Amino acid sequence: MELLIYLIALAIVVGAVVLSVKRTISIVTVWEYQRGLRYYKGRYQRLLEPGQYWIWKYSTHIERVDMRPRQMIVSGQEVLSADAIALKVSIVAVYQVIDAVAAVNKIENYSDSLYALIQLALREVVGSKPIDDLLENRNSLNTTLMGQCGTSAEEFGLKLLSVSVRDIMFPGDLKNVFAQPVKARKEGEAALEKARGETAALRNLANAAKLMDKNPALLQLRALQTMEKSGGNTIVMGVPAQEGMIRLKRDDEPL
Repeated sequence: MELLIYLIALAIVVGAVVLSVKRTISIVTVWEYQRGLRYYKGRYQRLLEPGQYWIWKYSTHIERVDMRPRQMIVSGQEVLSADAIALKVSIVAVYQVIDAVAAVNKIENYSDSLYALIQLALREVVGSKPIDDLLENRNSLNTTLMGQCGTSAEEFGLKLLSVSVRDIMFPGDLKNVFAQPVKARKEGEAALEKARGETAALRNLANAAKLMDKNPALLQLRALQTMEKSGGNTIVMGVPAQEGMIRLKRDDEPL
């Protein structure tokens, strides 16, 4: 009887210990594409590689950081060019966390900070160039933004992989202004093509006239072909050696 009581008491103690451990200890998994920052009582301890870790719930915390490249869209930014024309410019940026410790500990929100950085750089670059220069050298705008933002992003523990201008939008009246040269160019190309066709037709007529001057009988043959197609008559050609004439005969005329 005493042994039974002892075993029951032991089971109760073991159960209480197991329950207490479950409440105070947990397993945290850091995935392959992540890195973990281990904090003990609010203080950063070390960087964790992918794997599973036992931690004390009430004193230890693991902050997981995604290290994969990600895309950021800076959309619809209204900016003024150097010649005071309002534009809406959209940017697509691709970046990656390369220093998880700096990205989390040095700045409150690295994604928001990078967004603000690109936004300010865009205003500065667009505001320093006239609109014609921006349109003609659109690719150079990407390079300039990349150069201005890349170094600052590294201070946040980030690597800026690319910056690309997605859209440049103009006010409605300016769209018509910029569309006019394109329209004029297309109309000029159409007029040039029409002139080329007319020149070719005139050249063919001139060649035909020269040929008929040298061979007068060709003109008569051409006239006979035209009359035959339009009137449905039978054609009888008589060409006397002295006269060199061609006579037509209707279907109802006797030979």
